[in-house]
Amino acid sequence: MDRPYFPMFIDLTDKKVLVAGGGTIALRRVRTLLKFGADIRVIAPELCGELAQMEEEGKITAEHRGYRAGDICGAQIVLAATDDREVNRRIWEECQGAGIIVNVADDKSLCDFYFPSVVMTDEAVIGINSGGTDPSITKKLRRKIEEMFPSVE
Repeated sequence: MDRPYFPMFIDLTDKKVLVAGGGTIALRRVRTLLKFGADIRVIAPELCGELAQMEEEGKITAEHRGYRAGDICGAQIVLAATDDREVNRRIWEECQGAGIIVNVADDKSLCDFYFPSVVMTDEAVIGINSGGTDPSITKKLRRKIEEMFPSVE
């Protein structure tokens, strides 16, 4: 691991989260964030089917267009998950200038935080992360933990 990241648990209730991108990576992250009460705004020219359904159900808000400079205004956390590395890098640069923490899906060196694999039970929330080096280890650990807790979602 290049640099250690502190595993911090925070209350995301009503925190403004901007997700740039509407594909499978964005979807996985939105699914997780919704469990924690985040106020999610997605900006993407197109949304995958499940994200479009979430918008219809009022679980998220969405703007059907590409990312534009200034879209981070009002966000407390930003996830750059577009399929364009240059757009993701511009989002990162903008967040750095604004002091907003950001996760860039396609470049771990630009991440202020890593998005963990999450196991939730009635009694605990467990976050697992390999520092971006080996997602397969994270998946194996998550499955083992889920086996230990039969009440896992």
